[in-house]
Amino acid sequence: AARCCLPPEALTRLIEEAGGKEQGGILAIPVADTLKRADGKNHIGETVSRAGLWQAQTPQLFQTTLLHRALSAEDLSDITDEASAVEKLGVQPLLVQGDTRNLKLTLPQDELIVRLLLQVV
Repeated sequence: AARCCLPPEALTRLIEEAGGKEQGGILAIPVADTLKRADGKNHIGETVSRAGLWQAQTPQLFQTTLLHRALSAEDLSDITDEASAVEKLGVQPLLVQGDTRNLKLTLPQDELIVRLLLQVV
């Protein structure tokens, strides 16, 4: 599992807040870090305001019919997660407060942090 440290209370929050909603929802956390957009030459092109920005997490919760319709679209080229597919239908999923412990195991250096969290939890 890419996010094997999902705290049970975060999953409960997602189910309670988005489970019965037609538009579904995702776990997400407000962006805390300063964001920089590169200029294409590995220089800072600009600092991006993090106001209103959230970092998407999984799991993401959608009714089966909505998700099937979203993933059946002809052009899925710019889809990065289930929520972005649903958004292309004009639906606005709920943002449900996630948890920073819900780390994504993507890079080799992530493994150490995940192992430590799994020992403590």
